[in-house]
This record gives sequence, structure tokens and C-alpha cells, in this order.
Amino acid sequence: MKDPAALRSLLRLYLVTDQALCRGRTLAEIVDAAVQGGVTCVQLREKQLATRDFLAQALMLKTLLAPRGIPLVINDRIDVALACGAEGVHLGQGDMPADEARRLLPPGVFIGWSVETAQDVERSAAMPVDYLGVSPVFATPTKTDTKTPWGLEGLRRVRAASGLPLVAIGGIHPGNAADVLRAGADGLAVVSALCAADDPRAAALDFHQHMAHA
Repeated sequence: MKDPAALRSLLRLYLVTDQALCRGRTLAEIVDAAVQGGVTCVQLREKQLATRDFLAQALMLKTLLAPRGIPLVINDRIDVALACGAEGVHLGQGDMPADEARRLLPPGVFIGWSVETAQDVERSAAMPVDYLGVSPVFATPTKTDTKTPWGLEGLRRVRAASGLPLVAIGGIHPGNAADVLRAGADGLAVVSALCAADDPRAAALDFHQHMAHA
């Protein structure tokens, strides 16, 4: 389990990958540029890849990120996380139960869990998770299988109900970044606003400029 204060700083600007949004560029190009702009954490989320290809991408990102001290988080796949030595895993509602994941993972690996309803937030209090992904805060085309968006007021309710670090995801862009942080998020998870950006480095820098006003 991670120290919450240390984890909050690692989760501040959290890139979630989506190769379909990379516009023909490689994942390494996108991640490298985004990290230069100040991304503090990278989650490899590739639902369509076969295990061998997913692991190859994970190992590539681990090599890219490790020298910079930036954690790699693997979405869903505990086996891939173990094989590449990832610092974290992120679990959704349909993924492996957090209790089982905690049993399989080394103690230093942190676990994130997506919360889509108030009941999920209540349940999280008894779970071995290190942060919550509040999903989605706003409606977004990259997350079509989720419940009603939380909105800023919903995010405030989650903040009041949980002491865990919170990462907001869904429809996050520089224009709403400060509002989302003020509503209680510790970190911003971003997909299309970085993966599809003309210049991911400049886009990440733009996020940080807006986040400074929170």
C-alpha cells in the first residue's frame, strides 16, 4: 500500500493510453512527449490487444518511464502487471476483485478502483485499494459503458465520503481542470486530450498551467 500523500503527487496528471486516438503515431512517441510536458503517471489501457502484444507495450513503457521515476499502471491485467514490474494496477467494475488482486500483487504495487455510483464509494472503504477513479466526471466518447456522469457536485460528494486519493476521469480538459481539482480531485486522468493532441507535450504543459489555478 502506498503512502497517500506520496500517491497524490504521483497521480496529479495521469495519462491513460488509447492507441486508437494516437493518429498514426506510436505509443512511445505520445507517452514520451506527454511526460516531457509533465505527465506524472501513465496507465496502459489496451482492451483489444492480445496478451503477448499487451506485454510488449508494457515492457516498452516501463523502459521509457522507469529512468524518469514515473509509475506505470496496468489496466485490468494482473498477469501483465506482474510480468513487466508495473508500479500499479487499475481495476474496473468488471475486473478481478481487489481482494484477489491484492493477494497476488507485491505489497508495494498500488491498486486503483473505478467508482461509478455512491454504493461503489461506500464499498471501497472496506477494500484494499489505494485510490479511486471517479468515472466519468463528464460525458465522454472514450467511456461509453459507464453510468451517469458524476458532475462536479457528484465529485464533491465522493470527496466528502472518502479519504482515499481521487482521480477524476471523463471529459477532462484544460478548461475544466481547475474546477475538477477544486471539487476534490487529487489527480486528473486524461485520454483524448493528450493522446489525440497535435502536440502532447504542449497539451500536458497547458494542463499544468490551468491546474496551477486550482
